[in-house]
Amino acid sequence: TGPGDDDPVVDFPHQKIADEKAPGKIEGGPGGEQRRGGGFLRPSKAVFMKCRVLAFLIALPAIAVGQIVFAGPPFLSDDPEPVGYRHWEAYLFSTYDRSFDATGIQAPALEFNVGAAPGLQLHLVAPWAWNRASGNSTLSGWGDAELGFKFRFLRETGNRPQIGVFPMIELPAGSARRGLGNGQAWFKVPIWLQKSWGPWTTYGGGGWAINHAERQRDHAFGGWMLQRGLSEKLTLGGELFTQGADTNGGRGYTIANVGGFFNLKPGFSLLFSAGRAIQGEQHAIAYFGLYWTWGP
Repeated sequence: TGPGDDDPVVDFPHQKIADEKAPGKIEGGPGGEQRRGGGFLRPSKAVFMKCRVLAFLIALPAIAVGQIVFAGPPFLSDDPEPVGYRHWEAYLFSTYDRSFDATGIQAPALEFNVGAAPGLQLHLVAPWAWNRASGNSTLSGWGDAELGFKFRFLRETGNRPQIGVFPMIELPAGSARRGLGNGQAWFKVPIWLQKSWGPWTTYGGGGWAINHAERQRDHAFGGWMLQRGLSEKLTLGGELFTQGADTNGGRGYTIANVGGFFNLKPGFSLLFSAGRAIQGEQHAIAYFGLYWTWGP
């Protein structure tokens, strides 16, 4: 998320004076608002795909199908706060997902968000995908594209969280035969909540994925994140994210994930996270990205 709907920008191009109805907010960090005590909110969603050390990741020999989608970079959970009206966000990123029988990477991948109207964000992700199933050679090509919109219908106040929806469609741009895509369009329909106290911010929620492609199945998903601004530049947080089985005969999982972001200069930040499954189907995941924001 970026600057607020009609709020003036200060210090960082992506920073804002928060809504007067939300006490304790001051200025924004990447995709969010700075809190008293110097902390920042996390960057906005995105599908959960999103800059990772490109040369390193591309050089990895193993890569895979059925990748976990990063929602609100650099985390799997997302927030309800949209990019500010007429503001833009761009992410150059990579993701890593190793399961028991395959490894999948998106690198390089691009995400764009724009504040199309007050309270409304439009969203696009376009990745280059790498896949290696156990015992097979590495394949690469365009991965599935993601389109969506985030709409916040309830603003945060002193005793009430902000709430929004973020429906998305995953378009079959990648080859399902080569393990780089789903094979047909599928949908995610989540609702997200967020509340802040001083340097602390917590957000999360969940929803339902609708996927009728071959060997795929509909499933529920959800997660919750807690983070703290440690300084004007550094914010760290952790989350638990869970998902039901998304393939016929597959298993669900719960992942513990930690990460944060570092503000390098106004409008430019470094995002990072890493985690692994603590229950169910085994996954080891990572995200690394660069984030830019600009606007009037």
